[in-house]
Amino acid sequence: MIRRRLAGRDRGSFTAELAAGLPALLLLLLAGLTAVNAVTTRGGCLHAAREAALAASRGEDGPSAAARSLPPGADVTLSVGDERVQATVRAPVRALGARLPRITVVATAVAAVEPGATAAEP
Repeated sequence: MIRRRLAGRDRGSFTAELAAGLPALLLLLLAGLTAVNAVTTRGGCLHAAREAALAASRGEDGPSAAARSLPPGADVTLSVGDERVQATVRAPVRALGARLPRITVVATAVAAVEPGATAAEP
């Protein structure tokens, strides 16, 4: 004998499951988009740090060379030694959410001072 379900026993269970699962999916989506934004910003920071270190190792102005590829709100720090130049770029990444704190991504590049060139001081 085949038992049949009564029509009204499971009504609304899909709605309840959707209401419980939708916020979790939205949170995962926002976390994923924030991670993609952070990785993209870090790539821009790395490019700017490389440009600044190479320019400073040739005796040029490192921060102005990095300015062409800096992410918004980023700052460049140069440290010049006897044989090498180190450029550090820091940029804030806003998390996708109104009240979440900002994440700071950092990229560093090092270049050897070229022979015959005087490394530019910051």
